[in-house]
Amino acid sequence: MKRAVVVFSGGQDSTTCLIQALKQYDEVHCVTFDYGQRHQAEIDVARDLAITLGASAHKVMDVGLLNELAISSLTRDNIPVPKTSGDDIPSTFVPGRNILFLTLSAIYAYQIKAEAVITGVCETDFSGYPDCRDEFVKSLNHAVSLGMAYDIRFETPLMWLDKAETWALADYYSQLDLIRHQTLTCYNGIKGDGCGECPSCHLRANGLSRYLDNKQAIMGSLNTKLMLGSVKPD
Repeated sequence: MKRAVVVFSGGQDSTTCLIQALKQYDEVHCVTFDYGQRHQAEIDVARDLAITLGASAHKVMDVGLLNELAISSLTRDNIPVPKTSGDDIPSTFVPGRNILFLTLSAIYAYQIKAEAVITGVCETDFSGYPDCRDEFVKSLNHAVSLGMAYDIRFETPLMWLDKAETWALADYYSQLDLIRHQTLTCYNGIKGDGCGECPSCHLRANGLSRYLDNKQAIMGSLNTKLMLGSVKPD
């Protein structure tokens, strides 16, 4: 019995990871974190998607302490969400979030005897978050495995895909429409195509536009990465 845990926000990336994981594992457990984020709607979206897609289980963990410690425009109403991305770490960065999420997900994986924790972080198209880098994920994976004496594997299927290729991966599994209309990626908490103004919406929309304008070439690029093992085919 192959089991995996997906760190699941109900956004484009984590939902694409869930869709793929359901093809690759016998059991897929979703873990969603309630840290007092401004767009609490993502928890309801994640719950609905976990049911719709047929996850084996969906657990919502209360990690409200993170909200107290991590000052960000995603945790404070008085810090505006930026409309553009800059060169510095953006105000939407929640310090420690992926450290906490991956560690707690690994503890849950230990409990249910899962072999992998899957996260949708990406270094190719990202917002400058230091905890989305491949080096960070591999380092934490090593530390957590040592600390629990348990051979857990952190998987990052989207790490080397750009947003257009991530849309292609959803289409590869015939779920592009679900990803477009039923996920919540917007920093302002609007499902589907979102507010159209925040950096997350810009990244998502630009990736979709590039994919729809050049499907054949981008799907070819994705298939090459699938064959090379950058992401796993089913």
